[in-house]
Amino acid sequence: MQPYTFNNGLTLKNRLAMSPTTTMSSFYDGHVTNDEIDFYGARAGGLGLIIGEVANVIASGKGFEGELSIANDSDIPGLTALAHAMKQNGTKAVLQIFHAGRKSNDSILRGQQPVSASAVTAAFPADSQEPRALSADEIDEIITAFGAATRRAIAAGFDGVELHGANTYLLQQFFSPNSNQRTDKWGSDRMAFAKAVIASAHAAIDQYADRPFLLGYRISPEEIETPGIRLADSLAFVDMLGDSVVDYVHVSMGSAHRTSLNDKTDHEPILTKISRQLAGRKPLMGVGSVETPQDAEAVLGLGTDLVAMGRELIREPLWVQKVAAGDEASLRYQLSPSAMDELKIPRAMQDYLRGAFYSVMHFTDDPATAQNYQNQAAPMEGFEKKM
Repeated sequence: MQPYTFNNGLTLKNRLAMSPTTTMSSFYDGHVTNDEIDFYGARAGGLGLIIGEVANVIASGKGFEGELSIANDSDIPGLTALAHAMKQNGTKAVLQIFHAGRKSNDSILRGQQPVSASAVTAAFPADSQEPRALSADEIDEIITAFGAATRRAIAAGFDGVELHGANTYLLQQFFSPNSNQRTDKWGSDRMAFAKAVIASAHAAIDQYADRPFLLGYRISPEEIETPGIRLADSLAFVDMLGDSVVDYVHVSMGSAHRTSLNDKTDHEPILTKISRQLAGRKPLMGVGSVETPQDAEAVLGLGTDLVAMGRELIREPLWVQKVAAGDEASLRYQLSPSAMDELKIPRAMQDYLRGAFYSVMHFTDDPATAQNYQNQAAPMEGFEKKM
């Protein structure tokens, strides 16, 4: 429960964060709903940091129904209420921002074809649509949109933004040799798009922030397609992030102790490799199947500076407060379907949890409540099949 201070001066009261947790509960136009405000408000107050679920920076970037928007100034009032709900009792609030790229479809985009670095269809899910390759002007427009979204997050009262470069979304698509087969400058250096987006967001922080404001970056360390991102690629990317202006690096995995999905002979945890690559240049946030206080300590033992929890905070909104009070015996490690309304879990999210995440949410009516991701990809990471 020790505090943590970033290099820009922002201090978290402890090293525990809530990872981005998709509620699928925004209005049709991406405006914030009371369900979202209630969900995050119930989980604020004890944590050092809440990272709010992903918001699209431009209309073409919408990836699913019920998704937050930060693409227009009209989004700011609702986002202000959301930030306020998260920031109870000194909890800091970061909003994740993104463009879904090819991880969308023409129904979600209201008749428009999804876009990506190249016109390459994703392998997962099986019904993925072929995207249209972005033009150079469109790429510049999206880069600018990330900066504008950062300005809106500052205006709404957040304490930072996290660039979602994980889970096979557009930032990852530009880095991946699977989805980026361009021959222009955006293909010859597959880190170029990420670098430009980082620069755009940082410029907005420099211009508009009147307080310490975080710029985080989230990565997925591997892809299972061939060609695809491998650990060596990600370690090179992490090295770039280590020398960049970002304030922290966040690794998206279903299990914090995961080893390589592609090289089964490599038994060293990925987080340990990334920590070694960063070499103290940036703080590292680990996440994945963290449930108990001992789990959190073990993730710090892998070389991370911060620990994020997702599914456990859905089950137990007062996790931090109970641990701090020595009331660990009352922590909920299972989720009763009949308790979801009481826990302020929005109805759309309830369906999502009972579907794609049923086997790992530890529902009390699940006959196999001990299941976890261990050394396999999670659904939100963009893969359809288990490893």
